Amino acid sequence: MYRRRLALIGEPEHRALLGDGLSGVERETLRVDDAGVLALTPHPRPLGAALTNEEITTDYSEALLEFITPPQHDAAQVIARLDEIHRFAYQVLDGEMLWNDSMPPALPGEDIIPIAWYGTSHIGKLKHVYRRGLALRYGKAMQCIAGIHYNFSLAEPLWGVLRHAEASGEDARDYQSARYVALIRNFRRYSWLLMYLFGASPALHAAFVRGRKHGLERFDEHTLYLPYATSLRMSDLGYQNSAQSEVSPCYDCLPSYIEALTQAVSQPHPPYEAIGTKRDGEWLQLSTNLLQIENEFYATIRPKRVTYSGERPVQALARRGVQYVEVRCIDIDPFAPVGIDVNTARFIDAFLLFCALEDSPSCSAAENAENRDNFAHVVKEGRRPGLMLHRGGEPITLSDWANDLLERIDLAAAQFDAQRGATHYADTMAIQRARVADASLTPSARVVAALEPLRNTPAGAFQTFGLAQSHLHADAFRARPLDPAQTERFEALARKSLEAQAELERTQVGDFDAFVAAYHAGTLGTVTV
Repeated sequence: MYRRRLALIGEPEHRALLGDGLSGVERETLRVDDAGVLALTPHPRPLGAALTNEEITTDYSEALLEFITPPQHDAAQVIARLDEIHRFAYQVLDGEMLWNDSMPPALPGEDIIPIAWYGTSHIGKLKHVYRRGLALRYGKAMQCIAGIHYNFSLAEPLWGVLRHAEASGEDARDYQSARYVALIRNFRRYSWLLMYLFGASPALHAAFVRGRKHGLERFDEHTLYLPYATSLRMSDLGYQNSAQSEVSPCYDCLPSYIEALTQAVSQPHPPYEAIGTKRDGEWLQLSTNLLQIENEFYATIRPKRVTYSGERPVQALARRGVQYVEVRCIDIDPFAPVGIDVNTARFIDAFLLFCALEDSPSCSAAENAENRDNFAHVVKEGRRPGLMLHRGGEPITLSDWANDLLERIDLAAAQFDAQRGATHYADTMAIQRARVADASLTPSARVVAALEPLRNTPAGAFQTFGLAQSHLHADAFRARPLDPAQTERFEALARKSLEAQAELERTQVGDFDAFVAAYHAGTLGTVTV
């Protein structure tokens, strides 16, 4: 079926549709000072209002910037737009730079890390209170981890071609949603490959896990690591907490996924109930349920749909189906100025097309457990020679399975090249095949190699490496300022966002408590938190 679907979309009358798909990047990055110390300054006003700027905002912390590219039809355009955002940021950052690593530098105490502030409007306060809740549930240090979110969609007419060819009895919306959910099932089967190829966080600052059991090895006084790790960010040391283990969405179909998240945002959790939502009249968290909102569920991939006024994310999915997927497990590449390079983006395109078109049977409980175990093994020891994974209950070496997958992904990559009349996707496939053959070529191995000559430096190898890479990229961006027209576009976005936030605050009516209740009831205008 996979080859048949690929052949269908490769036919001359359909080939152009592949180029109508969209992709985009959301890149997180901490602001630090020249010495690599977390910035405690407010969100820079020249970047606009974090609440209302569509391309430059903040994530958890006031210091954790998030750069969002508009959707593009080509991976090279995505990286080019991300590069422009970085260059603008460096034109206005005053004595600060961007930390170019997923794991944070040495952090100040939890009480000092600043939670993002979005102004005095009800919407702004709701976003801030949500982040207060995250601090209670996960700790502020964990919220300073940065990553790449990759958004991907196929053109809706392309789904229509496949639906017609397969004589599906589902309507267009349900067929498209079912295929995206099938993509997600395959992603969960095979995403360990992304961790091997692109994981770039094999080490961290020792203070990050102070007071926690971690099982890491000491690289030097201030650096901990695992010698064969690919992505400690995606391990149980990263974005995790015990409560989330109770949230287990079923990916058999979209309704079952929606039902699981709906239950999680309405299910009381005793430890959170013990904290309460308020203390002395001050809001601590949005609710005492397992999840405050759906987006608190930290999945490696999510089905997504742009919301309309008055909708919660699950309501939008239930009403109009899946529009795109958001891949959330990609590390910041410290060797790439914008945290991701075009070859990584192109491989993700080909990988996701493979996941979308490959057969994707429902997963049994045993297969779900196997998928989780494979992923966990690769993030902690993916470069171990001869590492064994399990496929359908049978042992298989990582390298053998990776090569099998790359052969099938090659076919998807070839369709992108045929549509574009180039060999860019074949080139990136060659790069990934070389990484499977030689683990020293992977980003995680390159990081460990770069740490070696920095062992026992006063600040520690991790901090010294991260600071050096951040300075390197900062200097390169500062040496390439935007032209006046590009600068004016970003300045106009900033002005517009500041005006929009001021208008929200000026016209704000009603009570914040009622506003929170309306948000939980799904009767507000569009709110992204």
